[in-house]
Parts: sequence; structure tokens; C-alpha cells
Amino acid sequence: QDWEQRQEEDTLLIERILLLLRNVLHVPPDPTEEQRVDGDATVHDRVLWALHISGMDDLLKFLASAQTEQQWALHVLEIISLMFRDQSPEELAALGQGQAGAEHGEDTRELQSLRQRELAEKRTRALQRPYRHSRFGGSYVLQGLKAIGDRDVVFHQGLHNLKRYSHDLGKQPRRVPRRRRA
Repeated sequence: QDWEQRQEEDTLLIERILLLLRNVLHVPPDPTEEQRVDGDATVHDRVLWALHISGMDDLLKFLASAQTEQQWALHVLEIISLMFRDQSPEELAALGQGQAGAEHGEDTRELQSLRQRELAEKRTRALQRPYRHSRFGGSYVLQGLKAIGDRDVVFHQGLHNLKRYSHDLGKQPRRVPRRRRA
């Protein structure tokens, strides 16, 4: 609902939900109680994942960016700061680059090995070809250009000669006697 259409009860409900979310994220971690193995997600991380799955993070982004919802800005700011409570900016920046750098290195190695394999196959195919060039350029049907009868013209030269094509190609010109020449 727009803020103009909200009742006082709706506003109180929104504020209570934001306060509940803030209080849930404010609970300090207890490593002795969690008893997790290395690399396992903490309780805080699991809560953040549940918020992401439920779509609450999108709602928080909306509340933080909407001009009409400025009354919730401090609550949202506090919730976001609690979301990043155990993280340092250096760790967050390195997390995105370290993973991408490792994946990038692996991808480049894989691409280089594929490229070398492709070049080797190309060399073996080149060695298996006969040395003499075949002059056969192919046969092409020129659709829309009629030959004798109702058939389309069949062109037996390369496509680069197509611009010079005429129906008189390959015919000997009719010899005009000397005394009838202009």
C-alpha cells in the first residue's frame, strides 16, 4: 500500500517487523554453543540466507531506496549494518575477486589446452590433404534466371565470377564478313 492509504495499524506492524528483524540479527554469536566445523555456515549466515530466500532483502532494498519510505531509513540502516556485522570490507572485496581470479585462471588454462588440441588436429588434417589443388569450384543454381526451357541456370564457375555472368558467356561471337562491317 502507498503511505497515504496505510492505516495506523499497518504502520505499527511494519515498524514491529523491522524491529523484530533488527533484534534477531542483533543476537551475538556464541561459538561454544554452535559447535560447527570449519567452512560451515554460522547461525547468523543461515538467518541471512533465510531472509534472502524469503525475499526480505529485496523489501529492505526497496525501503532504503524509496523516497516515500524515508521514515524507515534508520531502521533499515541498522538492519543492514547488522547484516554485515562480522565482515570486514577487505574480506568482502577479496571474496569476490579471489574466487573470480581462481576461476579465471582455471578457465584460461582450459582454453589454452583446447586451443593447442585444436591446432594439433588442424595440422594433422593439413598433412593428410593431397598437395594438388582441385580446380572444381562447385556448381550453383541461379534461381530466378531461366535457361533454355523452364529450368534455372546452372553455373559451373566460382562465386567470384558470378558478377560477370551473361547468357553469352563461353559462346563464340558470330563473325561478320568484312564487306558487311560497319
